[in-house]
Amino acid sequence: MLTHLTISNFALVNQLDLSFSSAMTVVTGETGAGKSIMLDALGLTLGDRADTNLIAAGADKAEIHSIFEVDSTGLAADWLRERDLVDDDNAVILRRIITRDGRSRGFINGVPTTVGDMKTFGDLLIDIHSQHEHQSLLKRETHRRLLDEYGNLGEEANELKQVFVEYKACETKLEQLISGNEEQSARLQLLTYQAEELAEFEIHASETEQLELEQKRLANAEIILQQCQQAIALCSSEDDANLLACVSRVLNLLSGIDDVRLAPIVELLTSSRIQIEEATIDLEHYVQNYDVDPERLQFVETRLGNIYNIARKHRIDPCDIPDLEQKINQELAAIANIDNDIDHLSTELSSLKNAYQKLATKLGKTRRKAAATLETQVSEKLIDLGMADAKFQLALTPIAAGELTANGLEEIEFLISTNPGQKPGPLNRIASGGELSRISLAIQVVTAHTSSVHTLVFDEVDVGIGGAVAEVVGALLRELGKKAQIICVTHLPQVAAQGHQHLKVTKGGEQTGVNISVAPLSEIEKVEEIARMLGGIEMTDQSLAHAEEMFITAQK
Repeated sequence: MLTHLTISNFALVNQLDLSFSSAMTVVTGETGAGKSIMLDALGLTLGDRADTNLIAAGADKAEIHSIFEVDSTGLAADWLRERDLVDDDNAVILRRIITRDGRSRGFINGVPTTVGDMKTFGDLLIDIHSQHEHQSLLKRETHRRLLDEYGNLGEEANELKQVFVEYKACETKLEQLISGNEEQSARLQLLTYQAEELAEFEIHASETEQLELEQKRLANAEIILQQCQQAIALCSSEDDANLLACVSRVLNLLSGIDDVRLAPIVELLTSSRIQIEEATIDLEHYVQNYDVDPERLQFVETRLGNIYNIARKHRIDPCDIPDLEQKINQELAAIANIDNDIDHLSTELSSLKNAYQKLATKLGKTRRKAAATLETQVSEKLIDLGMADAKFQLALTPIAAGELTANGLEEIEFLISTNPGQKPGPLNRIASGGELSRISLAIQVVTAHTSSVHTLVFDEVDVGIGGAVAEVVGALLRELGKKAQIICVTHLPQVAAQGHQHLKVTKGGEQTGVNISVAPLSEIEKVEEIARMLGGIEMTDQSLAHAEEMFITAQK
């Protein structure tokens, strides 16, 4: 429900801060006092179109805040949670700023948002009914929502919507597979050629690194042999300067010295001589068995050349060729199974369509039963509202054969006829402004206990009525206030007397110009305002007594 509304520098309002009760609030004032300005400001926070002409004279910008308390399990709370905009205390702050340069900014709980999102969210919070604008009653989606809520069909409607979403996703995937068959055929030829080429070469993991090492060894065979032979010569050549001869001479020199401290050194040198002898023998064996193989070198270089060419062709590193071959084979397998996938998806699509048809048919039957009851109850309320000749009807029109929608197999629309013999038609074409307001009131009274929108605004719903009908309108609004928050702008004392909260709008002159103010009335002030509405300019004892009686009777 709406808890607060703050308006700054908007139209004739310099500053206004209002609090609203949870039941029925009436708004009254002299003709031309500016009662509708408050609703215009509220509408801006609900996504209405901005106009820089509405900025107060002398101000650079207009700013409006509206604060709503939302049900944690309702559609509005779900919308906030989906966008991570939930506040801890279930309150939501809508803020709209209009500047002289034509810019308009909107915020939800302090987060910048689009006007479109504000309007979408606003439709979940509040319905505004007036002679000139019915924010949602003229929309078919509202007609469907009210009927489904009235018939307690929310669970069935959501289940149908989920099946529809799955059906459309499956249908899209199937269409993509079928439409891509020609492209897949060309792709299949390319992949087959690439797979055959890679299979012919049988390139294994780590093969490139091993071949590169072998190629380096084979290409440098002569240098390697020469260096090994030089090493052997240094160790054991006939020259007296070889390593073994030098070590032997050192041992001979030390062995003639009688000193125990040299024993470890002699032992190390003896071990070194043995290791040099063994290393020399192993080196000689290495040289004798070293294979200088030009043919093997040519094979390795040819093999590496082929690997490098394939890597360049596919623009990858040579080490990644085995992974590429695996990916190509996997894609080939997937393409080969495309016919199976098409068959599987076709079967799944048919199953989903059958499930949809069963759910939609069942939902349609239940909707028609609920529609018949709703028609009867709204028509009865219209009689109470002085529209005895009116006939309210819910048209459930089947959609085109074979077409599926997220909301079922029928279009739902409220129709009305206001004169005998008149064919029922859309609300905005048949009903006048005053009639439309009373029709909306009848619908809201009947659906109040099931509707997900808990704040209803009626702007001059009582135009063109009076007497007993005015009393009925007031009583119905008060009754509706037990189930929803009602804000009603009225000129009728019979309606004003029914309010739980009463706000009076006045327009006065200031040094800076005309300014509008809104004030909550005490019980005495309520009676005086009702008397003014009854008796005109001059307030008499009789009009006060009449007003007090009307007020006391209504409040009972």
